[in-house]
Amino acid sequence: MLNYNVRGENIEVTEALRDYAQKRLDKLNRYLEGDATANVNLRVYPHDKSSKAEVTVLLPTIVLRAEDHHDDLYEALDRVADKLERQIRKYKTRINRKTRDTGFKGIVDPIEEVPAEVESDETTIVRTKNVDLKPMSAEEAALQMDLLGHTFFVYQDADSDATNIVYKRRDGKYALIETN
Repeated sequence: MLNYNVRGENIEVTEALRDYAQKRLDKLNRYLEGDATANVNLRVYPHDKSSKAEVTVLLPTIVLRAEDHHDDLYEALDRVADKLERQIRKYKTRINRKTRDTGFKGIVDPIEEVPAEVESDETTIVRTKNVDLKPMSAEEAALQMDLLGHTFFVYQDADSDATNIVYKRRDGKYALIETN
């Protein structure tokens, strides 16, 4: 069952808008077991009157996220709900097909990747993010990374309890950094 947190930026979230967002996202309940939280952020850009809907669904094992820009906020919500439904179906299908014995064939040796040189002598941290590491396989971490649209993902290996990083290389293949 989804719990909703709906907020707006440059827009007052009316009861009708809140109800519509909940109604559109309620169809995800058929894929979910237990409780989950859906953080819905609705934004209107005053300079061009466009809208953006962002939804993050926090599940025990994965995080689903989708966003869409459109002139009509209701249409953006429709598109986001459809994207999330596709993501969750894709995730469930991959998990069902996956066998832990075969491992993840998309991971290659990370030594082949040479880091780009830093252009500036000054290093500035512009954002800090805290994450809860969840035990999972490298394949699940790569899938989670793709679902979030990120280029890397930090996770706790289910077998070794080590903190590992999976990332997408420039050639589109996946690489794994294992820690001791």
